[in-house]
Amino acid sequence: MALLEIRDLTKHFGGIIAVDHCTFSVEEGSITSLIGPNGAGKTTAFNLITGTISRDSGSIHFDGRDITSAPPHRIARRGISRTFQITRALGDMTVLENLAVHAHGRGLMSLLGPSVRAEEREKAMSLLEFLGIEQLANEKAATLSYGQRKLLELGAVLMSEPRIVMLDEPAGGVNPALLETIVERILELNKQGITFLIVEHNMELVMSISDPVIVMASGAVIAEGHPEKVQSDPAVLEAYLGGPGE
Repeated sequence: MALLEIRDLTKHFGGIIAVDHCTFSVEEGSITSLIGPNGAGKTTAFNLITGTISRDSGSIHFDGRDITSAPPHRIARRGISRTFQITRALGDMTVLENLAVHAHGRGLMSLLGPSVRAEEREKAMSLLEFLGIEQLANEKAATLSYGQRKLLELGAVLMSEPRIVMLDEPAGGVNPALLETIVERILELNKQGITFLIVEHNMELVMSISDPVIVMASGAVIAEGHPEKVQSDPAVLEAYLGGPGE
């Protein structure tokens, strides 16, 4: 069953068509990867789905409900959480506080009052332990390595108990050891029932954990299906290599 449905989505920036009548769906329980060359429209599609920018036309449905015009905070409350290409951890706050900000009903302003609540601390520590960075709970986020920040950001989105997690280049800038940890946690979370939609340029990663793979080029979907099928699709080879495959 489709958990997320994108229908005929279009977005222009001036004379540039960033997303061009884009249609695809994400099945509940899947790890779906959205790939394509630079400028294909993948991150713009993410921004449209999460409501950070408005679409020109088309529709977005989540769990059977139209969320096309919903503001970002309502979309998040429905169960859609995302990470970003460049991590957005609050550097002057501790790792634990960064997670608490993302708890249901919390926000940055709430942390100016009472300290992290006991139930939030317990939940955050459980997530940090799951991610293997519990020893960093009281460290300032600014002191973390880039890979550790990626793990922190994953923990932060999990605090809201999402049904679908949208990861924007989780492998970007991460060393092999931490990347292995990230992949293991994605697979474990998926087994627990969380759906993933992933934008990623690391094709080895994409092909090893994804089914299906959706390919975008020039703002539109040009192929989708099992990784092996997509890899040999002439349209995909042309989009990536600039010419038809042999």
